[in-house]
Amino acid sequence: MPIVFIPPASRELAGGVQQVEVTGQNVGQVIDALEEKFPGMRSRLCSDEGLRPGISVTVNDQVGVLGLHHPTPADCEIHFLPALGGG
Repeated sequence: MPIVFIPPASRELAGGVQQVEVTGQNVGQVIDALEEKFPGMRSRLCSDEGLRPGISVTVNDQVGVLGLHHPTPADCEIHFLPALGGG
């Protein structure tokens, strides 16, 4: 099962859990599984259009350019990261 590393800003929704195994064949299904375990997680990560602006997802250290449709292999690691501004 994919391992999701819970973003620090969302850990209060997860009772302080830092990582969790969930099912899902793509990022959207993984977020659905997170929502079942930790209500409120979907709204923290997603808007009506997909991932919230300012949130990126990596799957096995690759940026998930397909957003919610990005595949999540059974043995992957998933990180949701806030976008960093620069100038």
